[in-house]
Amino acid sequence: MEKFVVTGGKPLSGEVTISGAKNAAVAIIPAVILCDEPCQIENIPNISDVSLISRILQQMGANVRRINRSSLYIDPTKIRTCNAVTDLVRGMRASYYLLGALLGKYGKAKVALPGGCNFGVRPIDQHLKGFEALGATTQLVDGAIIEAECDSLVGTHVYLDVVSVGATMNIMLAASKAKGQTIIENAAREPHIVDLANFLNSMGADVRGAGTDVIKIRGVEYLHGITYSIIPDQIEAGTYMCAAAATRGCITVKNITPKHLESISAKLREMGVKITEYDEALKVDASSAPLKRCNIKTMPHPGFPTDCQPQFAALLMSVPGTSIINENVWDNRYQYVSELIRMGAQISVEGRLAIIEGGVPLTAAPVKATDLRAGAAMIIAALEINGTTEISNIQFIERGYEDVVEKFRALGADIKKVYFTGDNEQELGA
Repeated sequence: MEKFVVTGGKPLSGEVTISGAKNAAVAIIPAVILCDEPCQIENIPNISDVSLISRILQQMGANVRRINRSSLYIDPTKIRTCNAVTDLVRGMRASYYLLGALLGKYGKAKVALPGGCNFGVRPIDQHLKGFEALGATTQLVDGAIIEAECDSLVGTHVYLDVVSVGATMNIMLAASKAKGQTIIENAAREPHIVDLANFLNSMGADVRGAGTDVIKIRGVEYLHGITYSIIPDQIEAGTYMCAAAATRGCITVKNITPKHLESISAKLREMGVKITEYDEALKVDASSAPLKRCNIKTMPHPGFPTDCQPQFAALLMSVPGTSIINENVWDNRYQYVSELIRMGAQISVEGRLAIIEGGVPLTAAPVKATDLRAGAAMIIAALEINGTTEISNIQFIERGYEDVVEKFRALGADIKKVYFTGDNEQELGA
């Protein structure tokens, strides 16, 4: 069993370089299916979700190879099947982008229902609504596989009943080669949606309005190969910003887009953290002034991101006073709270609210990651504590954080990845 072992109680200091955005990469890689020539994607994060989607494309016949640690070459012209129903597909949430890309390119798709982190009901009904509006028929087979098919996709008007990042991006993919214009209203506005639109447009697509709640896509017949660099990961950046604040440290976060982090920076400033912005970096300094409690309400972009909510919960444990988190996106994202309570946290959950009594003494305890961002919260909490914490289920963390041990170590953290066999342990990568 692999675990992270963290000995905390020390402020973080130094510099950390942020990797490419996970949520952009796992959509842009399937989007290459739409292209009629090979592409090169750069600033790819070296994480397990990227490895999974790459292997899925290879199983379908695409030529996928790593040029270097952060670049992928993908030739989609060799794809020989529109079926993606293996266990690899079931192992990640973003595999549903194969539906939109295959449907847009070949007019048919057969994709297993996705897996990934489980923190609430995450239906794909809005995705299917969009495909059907474009002229496809969809059906659920054996409760586990989605089939979609069409003679041709025709531009249409789609109003999303709820703001959905996945549905917005999937409909963008399907509509990129449809006949005529598609309009998506009540679209999500996250930075990775803009990145996907920029990627498609660089290949010759006609996508306008990404970053607003109305996106217009005029279908084209041919998309040419390009070299494209993915945006930095705002959630990875937010995680290290939280960790610096939680340990009362001072770090510089490099390779970021400060505008993407405005809601996170605003909350940290409200708490008393000093944030200094540069062109592509932020300095986060929590080493002097005492921090203050705050309340957080997660919202679709440009509101506070739900993917940074668990990390802030871990931070707020260290701040005296009562803080309240209102989780307004997912209905069951507090599964990690029971793990923080094992460390002595005083947190009560009432529906969508988590009430945190901060500033109480914490103690090291064995904990587990219940999902990707919860795992990051476990690391942050462990860094706050004078003691040694073991974190299991680290496969969740490695889904979305590149070189997490090495990056925290570079900031002065005492963290290592070990492999436990009975009473023995062996440090990995030492």
